[in-house]
Amino acid sequence: MAIDYTVIPSPCYVIDEERFRNNLSLIKHVADEADVEIILAFKSFAMWGVFGILREYISGAAASSLHEARLCFEEIGTRAHTYAPVFKEKEFPEILNFSSHITFNSLSQYHRFFPYIKKSPVKISPGLRINPEFSEISVDLYNPCSPGSRLGVTAESLSKGLPENIEGLHFHVLFENDSYILEKVLKVVEQKFSRFFPFIKWINMGGGHLITRKNYDVDHLIDLLKKFRKRWGLKVILEPGSAFAWETGELVATVEDIVENNNIKTAMLDVSFTAHMPDCLEMPYKPIILGAKEPGKGKYTYRMGGNSCLSGDYMGDWDFDRELKPGDRIVFWDMIHYTMVKTTTFNGVNHPSIGIWTKQGKFKLIRSFSYNDYKNRLS
Repeated sequence: MAIDYTVIPSPCYVIDEERFRNNLSLIKHVADEADVEIILAFKSFAMWGVFGILREYISGAAASSLHEARLCFEEIGTRAHTYAPVFKEKEFPEILNFSSHITFNSLSQYHRFFPYIKKSPVKISPGLRINPEFSEISVDLYNPCSPGSRLGVTAESLSKGLPENIEGLHFHVLFENDSYILEKVLKVVEQKFSRFFPFIKWINMGGGHLITRKNYDVDHLIDLLKKFRKRWGLKVILEPGSAFAWETGELVATVEDIVENNNIKTAMLDVSFTAHMPDCLEMPYKPIILGAKEPGKGKYTYRMGGNSCLSGDYMGDWDFDRELKPGDRIVFWDMIHYTMVKTTTFNGVNHPSIGIWTKQGKFKLIRSFSYNDYKNRLS
């Protein structure tokens, strides 16, 4: 059922329950058919107000910090698969309470913290992140296999074998990729690390599997995973993030003013790119606006301007078939995964509300924000 954006408060992130359930159904289908475990990576989607729906389809999550592990324990009801580039000694005992698996980024971290696992009353399966030194990610910001990477242990570093008691290996070298890229990665992983497979119980293939993107070859993925499991007899874990919330919701904004300078018109919004859509500037990428067109395909051209005082808090251009005016709604497409988890209250701009468009065709406000949210973030 189409969302009626006119009844959504502005600004607001709104997730569509029907689209969300469709993604979850597809992810569950892959997990069931391939006989693998697929869990949610909180780093890209942590909207716990919809975890009641999520729990109908999956039973776990991947955490990268104490806070994410605790969120998994409290809001999903299971212990997390926890990996962090570094663990802090004062936090580690509490991380153990919220985790079922803990993956170490380096051999030194393993040696430092494994004694805690041996003494823990909670059963923990320890793993090691590996770096296959192969990735088809072209953007250095997102490439964990770039030369000198701080993420994961190379095959050369394991020339003397795996540390004692390691039960699993974890690699994470995809970025919104398909199963054919995964197939290339697996060939490298098997070439460099399969000598360790007889001594472990599980392999975590990380995230970046964009299973729910249009034209993703789901059958190829299922076949690939089945064949891998048959070859090695290992439990296989995938922890995508974006795939869960891909194209499930929007950021609803409002035009507050039109500013013209050197024949460039900017629609000033009640949202900020730097505060509320930072991944647009970081990646960078130009989001889709519902009802807008690419420059040259409409009558009126506008930049979109954010409401912070950062000079670069704008993006553009988009064409519209009519002139924009204050009060018009601007709806940014696909603003749930990664976008929401990176937001800030920079400049004191108010954080957008969060809501869900239910499968019954009604809007439900989950949370709104106030001055106290801004004030209490700092001291």
